[in-house]
Amino acid sequence: MAMIKSWEEGRAEARAEGRAEARTETRADAVLTVLRVRGIAVPEATRERILAEKDLEQLGRWLEKAVVASSLREVLEDPS
Repeated sequence: MAMIKSWEEGRAEARAEGRAEARTETRADAVLTVLRVRGIAVPEATRERILAEKDLEQLGRWLEKAVVASSLREVLEDPS
């Protein structure tokens, strides 16, 4: 029975990871879409950076900034 439980746990974990990955991909795509619609050019290296980001909170901040920013720099800079 322990093997079945372990398999089920692994399956549930894999599903959760898949959902989290899908959310980050969706949010990264949203950032790029907003930038495109607003006419803000995104170089390939920056596009890859956005798509590689796995932190949903970071992607959310970028998305919020992309809606009002006038440049890519305004979206990605980290005011420290």
